[in-house]
Amino acid sequence: MGENFPEGKFMATVKIGEKGQIVIPKEVREMFGIKAGDSLILMADKGQGIAIQPFSYAEAFWNAICGVRGEGK
Repeated sequence: MGENFPEGKFMATVKIGEKGQIVIPKEVREMFGIKAGDSLILMADKGQGIAIQPFSYAEAFWNAICGVRGEGK
């Protein structure tokens, strides 16, 4: 299913395991440089859905907010 998409785009179906786990497809892990042991942040909104980002995204976002407020790390 991940074929025939423009570069930088991917879509696939994943199944939820008995423990609530999903497998992130290899193509997506490679696209984002995600490796075993990396931390991800999961964000959920009932109206907009679920997003998964590398932890560095949240860290950069947090640092930007703190910098604007003048609070630092």
